[in-house]
Amino acid sequence: MSTQHELSDKLDEMEHIKNRSNYLRGTIQEGLADEITGAIAADDTKLLKFHGSYMQDDRDLRDERRKQKLEPAYSFMIRVRVPGGTATANQWIAMDDISNQYANQTIKLTTRQAFQFHGILKKNLKSSMQSIHQAVMDSLAACGDVNRNVMCNPNPYQSEVHKEVDQLATDISDHLSPQTGAYHEIWLDGEKIVNTQEEVEPMYGKTYLPRKFKIGIAVPPSNDIDVYSQDIGLISIIEDDKLVGFNVTVGGGMGMKHGNTDTYPQVGRLLGYFSKEEAIDVCEKLLTIQRDYGNRENRANARFKYTVDKYGVDWIKEELNKRLGWEIEKPKPFEFEHNGDRYGWTEGSGKWHFTLFIQNGRVKDTKDYQLKTALREIAEIHNGDFRLTPNQNLIIANVSTSNKKNIQKIIDKYSITDGEQYTGLRRNSMACVAFPTCGLAMAESERYLPTLINKIEGLLDEAGLNEEEITIRMTGCPNGCARPALAEIAFIGKAPGKYNMYLGGGFAGDRLNKLYKENIGEDDILESLRPILIQYGKEKNDGEHFGDFVIRKDIVKEVHSGQDFHS
Repeated sequence: MSTQHELSDKLDEMEHIKNRSNYLRGTIQEGLADEITGAIAADDTKLLKFHGSYMQDDRDLRDERRKQKLEPAYSFMIRVRVPGGTATANQWIAMDDISNQYANQTIKLTTRQAFQFHGILKKNLKSSMQSIHQAVMDSLAACGDVNRNVMCNPNPYQSEVHKEVDQLATDISDHLSPQTGAYHEIWLDGEKIVNTQEEVEPMYGKTYLPRKFKIGIAVPPSNDIDVYSQDIGLISIIEDDKLVGFNVTVGGGMGMKHGNTDTYPQVGRLLGYFSKEEAIDVCEKLLTIQRDYGNRENRANARFKYTVDKYGVDWIKEELNKRLGWEIEKPKPFEFEHNGDRYGWTEGSGKWHFTLFIQNGRVKDTKDYQLKTALREIAEIHNGDFRLTPNQNLIIANVSTSNKKNIQKIIDKYSITDGEQYTGLRRNSMACVAFPTCGLAMAESERYLPTLINKIEGLLDEAGLNEEEITIRMTGCPNGCARPALAEIAFIGKAPGKYNMYLGGGFAGDRLNKLYKENIGEDDILESLRPILIQYGKEKNDGEHFGDFVIRKDIVKEVHSGQDFHS
């Protein structure tokens, strides 16, 4: 089927922007050269996402700058694509240098195992991109209507299976990357194509995908990548300690819009099983189904989850088989037990690995906690890797026994923590960036969740639940960047200081939660949670997770499909 789409007035304007962009070039280069403004043209901001960057402004300063009749304090975010979350020690040092030289002196570890920088001025955008390239990394397709960073279990040294899956994440990412030369032309001073009519995107076409597309690979019993939140989820099937193939899920996704019941989070539906050799082909063919049948008229309903719901799982499977030229098999049995990280030192493949808790993925130095400095010192003596986890934490991986004591000295020197002294709630917490940089944020998230957890921990003390593992997630808007719809307790921003509170997600990331209270502030949040947590402490069954408890007690209804999310 053709990758091109007839452009009619019915199509969303973004489709026209992509079509006339000359394969994502637009006028980005001209905009970068304009020194009069810190911004770039509106259409180019949309194309810039395909290059891994968003234009933002400091929302803390908006009102004051407006009073002074100044333009907003524009800056740019860059997201560095890191398939499977794999980075060398030298790459960590490079990321640290970029954050200090061009960004806001912090590194954000994202929920998709990528690096993110904030506060980069337009005049430094190209230099930042070139520094990323010099570190043998890139930001191409970290954002935009293409396949995003491919996720997988972050510790390949755990077993040969994990190593194999880690390599596959990179292979899928490479295979599904856009082929446009625009990235090299604009950022790396690459040679311009004289006749761009000769350029093609063999897989994507001129208009790419209807919306973003996400792939993740899980290795049971861990669902740390939240496989059900992915457009394509690959679930490793292991027999006799060997990876034999994958079950595939389709149509997961977390985003929605407040007040629009036609939008909803969704969990991926199980489609079938195939051998490991077919993984890249299956991912490509599923992506092309979304390319050809995804909604290009309404971006609010353009994700693969809506395509799957519109046509049905059986139709998707039939269309996949047709494009493959062979039939996928029935799913094989598997079981997930958790979706969090295992903290502290572990041993695997003859090496040591230290999983470090990083609250909301923000690597920075404060007066009382010199985390960024400590990790820089570790990187300078570390011969192994750094692994970004899907829960915004970090693994100092592949440490030799002889070097373990040197790294431990730095850990002790700066008192950086593996998180074991925190409550089970804090260890299982995630938040998106939100204010002050995200233009979509309606409420605080990263800056506020730690404070709210402090107060909820008082309730946990009262209920005797300090060690209980409970997933809690917060986002500043309903786009779902911290995958809140899968959490046992979730808060989605509605307005400054106000959140919708959801309960009942599955601890293993296999069930959506349900709206419990709408548009409430901190006092109402604590007042609502207190009796439920106390009841949970008194009445829970052995081994019963909080999300399962609130469903068993009929505090909220069980939700297995996004189409029931609002009912």
